[in-house]
Amino acid sequence: MQVRRDVRLSDLTTLAVGGPVERLVEVGTADELVAAVREADEAGRPLLVLGGGSNVVAPDEGWPGDVVLVRSRGIERSGDGLTVQAGHDWDALVAHTVEHGLAGIEALSGIPGSTGATPIQNVGAYGQEVAQTITAVRVWDRAEKAERILSPADCGFAYRDSRLKRAPARFVVLEVTFRLFPGELSRPVSYAELARTLGVEIGAAAPLADVRAAVLDLRRGKGMVWDPADPDSRSAGSFFTNPIVPADRAVDGCPSWPAADGMVKLSAAWLVQHAGFGRGTRDGHVGTSSRHSLALTTEDGATSAELLAFADRIAATAHEKFGVRLEREPTAVRP
Repeated sequence: MQVRRDVRLSDLTTLAVGGPVERLVEVGTADELVAAVREADEAGRPLLVLGGGSNVVAPDEGWPGDVVLVRSRGIERSGDGLTVQAGHDWDALVAHTVEHGLAGIEALSGIPGSTGATPIQNVGAYGQEVAQTITAVRVWDRAEKAERILSPADCGFAYRDSRLKRAPARFVVLEVTFRLFPGELSRPVSYAELARTLGVEIGAAAPLADVRAAVLDLRRGKGMVWDPADPDSRSAGSFFTNPIVPADRAVDGCPSWPAADGMVKLSAAWLVQHAGFGRGTRDGHVGTSSRHSLALTTEDGATSAELLAFADRIAATAHEKFGVRLEREPTAVRP
C-alpha cells in the first residue's frame, strides 16, 4: 500500500472538482483493500473508496479521513465466466472480452471507471446493463467485518441502481464475476441508434468488434469517451437518469420507451434540452456539454457546489415545465 497526503479529489475524478485529501491510500490487491478499509474503520477515520472517479461529485471541502484508491488488476477465466478485480479498468475489460470472443458487455464499451463500480450503479448503455451478465460480487461487509459473496438477487439490481448503491457505507466491492457468451457475434442488438449505426435490424447480432467500434464512435460523438484533451469529456457521463413514469404521465413530444408494469421511460436528454438547457449552455465554470445536453461539464475553477446548483436548476425547471423529476446519476459525496 502507498500512502500520500498531497492529493486533491479533483485529481482523482473526471469532473475535476473536490478539495484536499487528508490521507490517500492506494491499494493494488483485494487483500490490501480489505486491510485499508479495516484500518480506517478501526481507527474511526472517515472512509471514501474510489475507483476511476468517473461517477462522483467530490466535496469542495475535501475529505477529512482516508480515501482508498482501488488499483487492483486481474482477470481470471473459468469456462464462460470471468472473475475480475475491482480496480481493473472497465473499458480494458470490455476490450478483452471482444478480443477473446466473449459476448455480453460489448455495448458497454467506452464507459470510464473501474469494474468494481459497475454493479453498484448497474452500469448500462446501448441496450445492455451489467446485471444481465453478473453472477456474483465478492464484497467486504463493513457491518459484519467479513467477506461475502453476493448473488444477483442479493444485489437487488434495478435501473441504474442496486443494494450496493443504496447501502454505500456497508459494502466494498473486491471482485466481480460475469457469465459471458462464447462466439464472434454480439448479443442481440436492442438499441435503435446502435442498430442503425451497424446497419442491422433490432434483435439481430453483429460481429463483436463491429459493435465495440460503433459504440465507441457513438460515444465519442457525444463527448462521452474520457479524453483529457477533450473538454466535453470532463464530466460524469449522463448526469441524470431517464425518468420512469406511469404511461399516462408521458410528456408530449418526449421520446419514450415501454417499461414494466404500465410504466414508460422518458428521455432525460430531451427533458433537459426542452427545459432550456441545450448543448453548450454555460453558467460560470459549469454547463452542458457542447455535444450532449445530458452531460454536465466543468472548467478550471469550477466547484462541486457550482455544479450541483446548476444541476438543481435544470431539475427544478424540468419539473416545473413537465411535472417530471430528474434524478442525478453520479453520487454527490459528503464527508
